[in-house]
Amino acid sequence: MGHEVTVFAAYPFRIGQKIRIEGSRRAGDWLVIGVSDDTVTLRCPVSGKEFEWPIFCYLVDEEQDAVWPRP
Repeated sequence: MGHEVTVFAAYPFRIGQKIRIEGSRRAGDWLVIGVSDDTVTLRCPVSGKEFEWPIFCYLVDEEQDAVWPRP
């Protein structure tokens, strides 16, 4: 008998991508400025601060047309 399973996968970040993270300590609008096998580097479009984090996984909705960054 099968089970309902939620599948998470490492998101395939692309340099130049405008993303929005919701519901985590990394919440906000970000610009992807670097990607390696192990890390992703994001820049806040408001403050200009940059952060490099280990690649993380998210359950992702399809891309949507949205205001970015949010005011």
